[in-house]
This record gives sequence, structure tokens and C-alpha cells, in this order.
Amino acid sequence: MHGVRRQLVRSQAAAAGVPLVEVEIPPRCSNDVYEARMSAAFATPHLRDVEEVAFGDLFLEDVHAYRESRLAAVGKRGQFPLWGRDTRELAQRFLADGFRAIVVCVDPRLLDRSFAGREYDEPLLADLPPNVDPCGENGEFHTFGYAGPIFGSPLRCRRGAIVERDGFVFCDLLEQRDSCDKTPALSVREPD
Repeated sequence: MHGVRRQLVRSQAAAAGVPLVEVEIPPRCSNDVYEARMSAAFATPHLRDVEEVAFGDLFLEDVHAYRESRLAAVGKRGQFPLWGRDTRELAQRFLADGFRAIVVCVDPRLLDRSFAGREYDEPLLADLPPNVDPCGENGEFHTFGYAGPIFGSPLRCRRGAIVERDGFVFCDLLEQRDSCDKTPALSVREPD
């Protein structure tokens, strides 16, 4: 959903000191395929002994129930440490704690496409329409965190093209030598 290149996700996990297990799914993946691949992943040696899985879900009851039912089907439990917290306070805390992120995906039905590629910061929060959750909990936008206290060092990336596909607007992030910068993105619309 984020549309972030695999190498950046690998770099993100390494910088945070978290092991990464990649589960490949096809584009426009059905729930049946997704669920089968996730069940198979939990049976692998890397995840077999995992008992609990943490999620950053905040208040969507249907998503919470879905995750718990799917985990129960493979003998795991879900943890939701942020559940029920005020999203405005969480957004402020995220920034105050020194985290940095870029908006990498926007649902243009819920938020203007111009937010794709923007830094997730105080000016962005001030610009969000009142009906948009500051954490994007309703799917309005998705971010990619590249710096903060959990990272050994900031990730090195730069903004690339802004593309529209499958009804969403994405900002491509590319690796570079310096940490993520504010280089304006080139706007491109892919053909349907």
C-alpha cells in the first residue's frame, strides 16, 4: 500500500535493528491469496516461534477484529499498543520525539494529491482538512519513516516521481548519499 521500494524497507528495518521477513504478494492481491501467504509465512522457521504480532492500529474496529481473527487462525495473538489513543496527540508526540517521515501514498478521494511527497511535519498537520485523521488512520495517506530515535542513523533517500496508479497517488523514494531531502518531486501520471 505504501509503494516504497523494497531496498528502502530493508534499509529501514536494518537502521531500526529489526529483522525483516518479506512476504511477496501479487499486485491487486485478493484476500484469499494474502491470507494464504501470511499463514505460510508464519509457518516458516523465521516466524514459527513468534507468539505475538504488534500493530499500530488506532481505532478501526473492523481492521482490529480482522487482524485478531487471522492471527488466531495461525495460533498467534495481536498486540495493539496504540489502540484508542488520540491521533492528534500521537501525531504531535511522533514529531516531538524527533521522528521524520514523508507522505508516500495519498488516496485522492480523501486527501488532495498535492500531499504526496510532503514531509510529515507541523505545517502538513496544519494543512490537513478537518475530516482527515492526522495519522491517516482512515487510509487518507501513508508515510515512510526515515529518521528518529529508533534508527541508528537517518535513511538516505530522495523524492522521485509522483505517480498515479490503481486510484492512489504515490511519491517514489530513491536511495541517495545524504539523508532524505526536500527535493521537489517530479509530477508524472502513469497511463491507465
